[in-house]
Amino acid sequence: MKKFRSIFEFYINSSIHVALAVVSLCGMTFLNFDISVEEDLLFFVFFGTITGYNFVKYAPVARLHHRSLEKRLKLIQVFSLFSFLLLIWFSFKIAFEVLLWTGFFGLFTVLYALPVLKRRNLRSVSGLKVFIISFVWAGVTVILPVVSTDFALEFSVWVEFFQRFLLVLVLILPFEIRDLKYDLEQLGTIPQQVGVTRTKILGTVLLVSILILELLKPEFSGNSFAALSITALISAIFVWQARERQSKYYASFWVESIPILWLLILFLIKAF
Repeated sequence: MKKFRSIFEFYINSSIHVALAVVSLCGMTFLNFDISVEEDLLFFVFFGTITGYNFVKYAPVARLHHRSLEKRLKLIQVFSLFSFLLLIWFSFKIAFEVLLWTGFFGLFTVLYALPVLKRRNLRSVSGLKVFIISFVWAGVTVILPVVSTDFALEFSVWVEFFQRFLLVLVLILPFEIRDLKYDLEQLGTIPQQVGVTRTKILGTVLLVSILILELLKPEFSGNSFAALSITALISAIFVWQARERQSKYYASFWVESIPILWLLILFLIKAF
């Protein structure tokens, strides 16, 4: 049991789980637009997510405690290095235009993590954190899959982009509620500004907005709408059940599993 727990903690802490969530959202884009799946892009996104997330999470820690890193953190560093090398490998297998868009969204990741703007990073700018994360996730999981297949950036793509932006924003809310007692006041997170209850109401309104936006797509699909509706309902439940004192993996495992679940739901609906 102890060994399983260690493996599970590594799975979460090394960002494998969040990487699978991002890849699942890419898969949703391929399915929603009925375009062929680019496997090289999925691997590129998977290893890029691990590299980016671990850079943001662990670079400051490694810089402060380089000589006394605990064993688990060193293992994550090695894993991140291999992920980075595989990211480089797959970057040679995808279209140049995809790399340009990746560089654009990657720039926001760097600005989010490093204090390059007057010794401040974007994360420390009041109220900006949640929008940066949502923007990057939406870009990576909608724009990159579309561009990789030469599919036109038409109206329905931008609707999908905005939906994805809103969904990721909603999925961040349980994290912000959890971190309410730890976040510095100047971060200006949504729960800090409007309170926990209004944050949950906001999340519900955004989920309803996502469903309404789905109706605007010229290529409306009943299967996609059904899968999205179920996912929105599950997301709403998790938002309303979020607490400042929540279980250790409520947000980092269960909430981040929702994109994976969304993909599985769509597969099941299409199968039956």
